[in-house]
Amino acid sequence: MSDITSSGSANPIFGWVGFCIASLALFAALFVFWAGPFAPNQSSGVSLGELAAEIGKSTLRAAAGMEQPEPVARARDLDDFLQIGVAMLGGLAVILSVVGILRHERRRPAIAGIAVGIGAILFQFFAFAFFAFLGVLIIMALLNSFSDVFSGLFGG
Repeated sequence: MSDITSSGSANPIFGWVGFCIASLALFAALFVFWAGPFAPNQSSGVSLGELAAEIGKSTLRAAAGMEQPEPVARARDLDDFLQIGVAMLGGLAVILSVVGILRHERRRPAIAGIAVGIGAILFQFFAFAFFAFLGVLIIMALLNSFSDVFSGLFGG
């Protein structure tokens, strides 16, 4: 008689390993989100002030017909590497869990590994999208506050 039951093999190694790595990825995503940022950052006021100044300079260059400066790639910091690592852990968990399904192991650990791994990746994505949306709202508020200045300068 075989040890394999109708629900899959008796030893779902890849499913459980995928689930454990997915759990680690989700825990790491939550840790990076709540405990971070780990790299030194400027204050929000300084960043927004620099952004507003750069928008003003860009507007003046465009009005004068001058070319804009070449874009500069920003350097990666510890927070970037942590976010990449969490996404890679989530991806590895999904791949291992899929291997478990393809080996006809028990489905529950493998499906849980896939779900939690995708959840870890999506958590980071939605957190990034949410803060990007908030950033756009702040920039719009800044531009709205400058509209009074520009309407006075350009007779609007």
